Amino acid sequence: MTPQKRQEIIHQILENLSAQVPTYKNSEPDWGICEGNVAVCIIDDEGNIYGKIWGDDKLKGRRYYDVAYRKASQVWITGYKTGEFERLIFTDKLNYRDFGIPLPELMGWEGGQPIQLDEKTTISCGFSGFKGATDLAIVKKAAETALQQI
Repeated sequence: MTPQKRQEIIHQILENLSAQVPTYKNSEPDWGICEGNVAVCIIDDEGNIYGKIWGDDKLKGRRYYDVAYRKASQVWITGYKTGEFERLIFTDKLNYRDFGIPLPELMGWEGGQPIQLDEKTTISCGFSGFKGATDLAIVKKAAETALQQI
């Protein structure tokens, strides 16, 4: 995939997320957790970082973006979803030292995932603000839709 095509897809993912976030307004407990303040971070295979913060509370947005970035960067480094990576570490299927992330710095919850754009192109995504399962689902849906749109 060309860098331009990858960037086009990532921008479409961000647009799709912008359309989806408000649809959670009546969805408890998702909206009750964040009050509309959520964030996404995407890291491509070249290390370029893309992100967006939604909501009116800049301090909450900053905190959620920090978590989204940490989720995305852990996926970028390890290649595993957050939550899944920790399970593999704590069941001795992987050695955390092989990845360079000390145990206290592991995310420990869902919301970070690799998204395959084509057979050779993967982006690392982190979303924060809703429940972990929703954080994963909203990005997956936005990416699937973006791939169909482009």
